[in-house]
Amino acid sequence: MRGAFVTGTDTGVGKTCVAAGLLRIFAGAGLRAVGMKPVASGAVHTAEGLRNQDALALQAASTAPRPYEQVNPYAFAPPISPQLAAAEAGVNIELSRILAAFHRLCIGADVVVVEGVGGWQVPLADGFGVPDLARALALPVILVVGLRLGCLNHALLSAHAIREDGLTLAGWVANGIDPGFERRSGNLAALRRAIHAPLLGDISWQPGLARESLADRLDGTKIINLLIDRHTQ
Repeated sequence: MRGAFVTGTDTGVGKTCVAAGLLRIFAGAGLRAVGMKPVASGAVHTAEGLRNQDALALQAASTAPRPYEQVNPYAFAPPISPQLAAAEAGVNIELSRILAAFHRLCIGADVVVVEGVGGWQVPLADGFGVPDLARALALPVILVVGLRLGCLNHALLSAHAIREDGLTLAGWVANGIDPGFERRSGNLAALRRAIHAPLLGDISWQPGLARESLADRLDGTKIINLLIDRHTQ
């Protein structure tokens, strides 16, 4: 399946915004694009059941409508580690259930964008974490780097771990999340030298930036070439 697995250097670094931006880029290229958030904590109770805002954002950015339960097979109310949230709910997060939902999402879709949870090494169950999920989905990885103090360490550790876990790091996105971040340009230059993967977008911090605008901040041509055109060669 063509698409990408979007992970981040930490929680709250903009994975959902970037994933939604990717979906809009693919939609603009005339592709039937579907988003997925396999596991989400921090959901609210609704008449239809638990709903997570990130998963709803990916569902809204998709061009091929899919039921919420396929987009987000595991939703938990407390905004805590998904492994802890699942244990409190008496639920075991199972890879087989996620893969079944993923394969249903793929039907009739040209591309699927899957957003992880937290950072790369987040555990989902005993002996099962985000790297195992990404390997099972067999999608190239895009790393979202939150530009703030400590980002060099977090980004390089994440990039190294992704490759050591046998995944392809297709590219990365620099996302400005701290308006007071000092030496931004110097840190960005250091990241470009060290990550050894294409920079797919440099997003400056801007208050109130709508998710719908993120597609304009990403390098659509490079993304299409990396994730779509090369896949067909």
